[in-house]
Amino acid sequence: MAPTAFGQGGSFGGGERYPLELARALARLEGVDCELLTFGPRPHLVEDESRLVIRVLRPLMYLHGHPAHPVAPAMVAAVARADVVHIHHLRSTPGQIAAVAARIRLPGMRRRAVVVTDHGLGGGDWFGFLSRLFDRFLTVSEHSATALHAPPAKTRVVWGGVDPTVFTPEPASPRAGVLFVGRLTPHKGLDRLITALPDGAALTIAGTGGHDRESPESGYVDDLHRIAAGRDVRFTGAVAEAGLPDLYRSAAVVAMPSVAVTCYGKFHAVSELLGLTAIEAMACATPVVASRIGGLAEVVVDGETGYLVEPGDVAALRKRLAELVSDPGRARQMGAAARQRALERFTWEACALRCLAAYREIVS
Repeated sequence: MAPTAFGQGGSFGGGERYPLELARALARLEGVDCELLTFGPRPHLVEDESRLVIRVLRPLMYLHGHPAHPVAPAMVAAVARADVVHIHHLRSTPGQIAAVAARIRLPGMRRRAVVVTDHGLGGGDWFGFLSRLFDRFLTVSEHSATALHAPPAKTRVVWGGVDPTVFTPEPASPRAGVLFVGRLTPHKGLDRLITALPDGAALTIAGTGGHDRESPESGYVDDLHRIAAGRDVRFTGAVAEAGLPDLYRSAAVVAMPSVAVTCYGKFHAVSELLGLTAIEAMACATPVVASRIGGLAEVVVDGETGYLVEPGDVAALRKRLAELVSDPGRARQMGAAARQRALERFTWEACALRCLAAYREIVS
């Protein structure tokens, strides 16, 4: 279950892409029937090419007007049909309702396993009771397990991934410039990235604004456009899923300049639990320059598949970007190493198999 769908009509962040791609990978496994339950403006049911059934419910309401808190009574019946209920976002309203519903055992009903993968959505923990609803915490990184205080005995790190047959390099394709892919929200550090852009380098920013509703965060995208004035910066807006691989393999380097303290002085406790953008770029043989923050330090190998810089260090960020933009040979070498690391550790099939092993620990 994912509270917000990925793509048009939903959102384009990693917290939306992750449950969709994991569900597709699970559906491809022999003997696994998988349904992704999510929410949107139009209720419908579809089966995609991976055999994944996607059930979209239309919410009656959104608590607090927040897109991660849809409420639809039909989700209780959907949960009742499952052997394993895998919830994404521990503190989302539908996730909490589904976890409670899955725990209810009427006469003749089988026990359902309840697991959760959290992507950093804030909220309360019901005075410690919420975590007791789950059999396993399947975290996206070791950092995630620590940051989210997942109980060690119940925790398994499953990482996240990429489809290496879709996100592939094209050796003959020309590469140039710096690329950012993600939600345009202050903790992503885009203001620092624009300032750090090396002379003569172009920057492409792909993504939409975040869910920040209060000032000054609500004006972040406008602030970015002001900072970018006079620089070679292109804002593409939302990019269709099918267009992402071409974006990655056309760039000399992908930047992930996330920060813990935003340009507005606000501390962001959960900045990058993993970094799917980094993994997708690496699968396309594109080196990554990222902040040494959260799970990114577990994905990018400094000096081998890209570079890690201290969060908010504009000078260091500019230096590392300039090295890769101006030295195609070094960028190719690091890109090849990045592709190999993605294949070895970060594929959706590997992630799905880790999840399946965790499910079986419970239901057996």
